[in-house]
Amino acid sequence: MNFNHAIVRTPCKNVVYGLTTQKTVCADYTKSIEQHENYIKLLEELGLNIDILTSEEKFPDSTFIEDTAVLTQCLAVLCNPGADSRKGEISSVRNFLKTKFSKIENIEGPGTLDGGDVLEINDQFYIGLSNRTDQNGAEQLLTILSKIGKTGSIIPVREGLHLKSSVSYLGENYLLINSESINISHFSDYECITTAFNEGYSANSISINGTVIMPNGFSKTKTKVENAGFMVKTLNVSEFKKLDGGLSCLSLRY
Repeated sequence: MNFNHAIVRTPCKNVVYGLTTQKTVCADYTKSIEQHENYIKLLEELGLNIDILTSEEKFPDSTFIEDTAVLTQCLAVLCNPGADSRKGEISSVRNFLKTKFSKIENIEGPGTLDGGDVLEINDQFYIGLSNRTDQNGAEQLLTILSKIGKTGSIIPVREGLHLKSSVSYLGENYLLINSESINISHFSDYECITTAFNEGYSANSISINGTVIMPNGFSKTKTKVENAGFMVKTLNVSEFKKLDGGLSCLSLRY
């Protein structure tokens, strides 16, 4: 995937109180800052111009900025997050996007949509129905995208927080997918690299200008991606994993 820009938000001190299904672990604020800085550094090395939004202490999950919007080259769509505690994150993102995009649309309640449930593959969008994104929100997004010539489909998320927790587009018609969480038949038009046993978390990777960024610690899946011809770099995102987040969640890329 080719990008020129990314928007990120610095983790707040209250990130340790972020939403998570992992009750036995707690994120470390200092480590999250270090890991976030390394993330930004690598995106810059891969050619992206980075806009860094300041932390928002009222919103512990706000560093996962991907969930607040869906960006195309000509249009920004502001989401309506499925978790009530995250809805307030939209205001500052809206104010910033107004400086970058001339056309902004909104997902209106009661429909809900998290950006983490939206997978873009060229002009096709796949929208996952999850605990955070409902049918109403997904259909609203498809209607908005149709205005700019984009098409899409809606698929169920069996496990995991978001669609992109389980599948990523790597480029060159390749997907990286955790087939235990997502039915691979939804992606029959693509070459699918399945994550290795017990390495499902690595399905949340991002492709930036010819390089695939993967979370570190998943060597078998990394080898599979490299064997498919991709350059791979890894990052430690352990503190964000504790909050059910991953590499894609930490930026809006366009």
